[in-house]
Amino acid sequence: MATIFTRIAKGEIPSYKVAESEDYYAFLDISPLAEGHTLVIPKNVEDDYIFNLDADVYEGLWAFARKVAVAIKAAVPCKRVGVAVLGMEVPHTHIHLVPLNTEGDMDFRKEHLTLTPERFAAIADAIRAQFEKL
Repeated sequence: MATIFTRIAKGEIPSYKVAESEDYYAFLDISPLAEGHTLVIPKNVEDDYIFNLDADVYEGLWAFARKVAVAIKAAVPCKRVGVAVLGMEVPHTHIHLVPLNTEGDMDFRKEHLTLTPERFAAIADAIRAQFEKL
């Protein structure tokens, strides 16, 4: 059975897509730590542990995530974009990219934001527009 992230990448479950390639997909986290909090996944590999990925998929995932992070930084006011790989909540490798203004912005224990669908869509559009310029 496909993971929820595989189903999102296939378009079976709606998402706020910010970037896509043949092998990778990036979309807004629906329970974000900050506006622009994005998840980056491999589309064709469902392993839940990033260090199990073969070298090509692993390196490609990080290269794609880097490009997404550059787009986030250009679209969302922040000092930098933080990176976390936890992988405990969904059994599918994913990288969290979180816009940061302080180190505390990366605390996954803090209360997450609640955004309207319109706000999610506006953020996704802004990041995607920046990604397409790269």
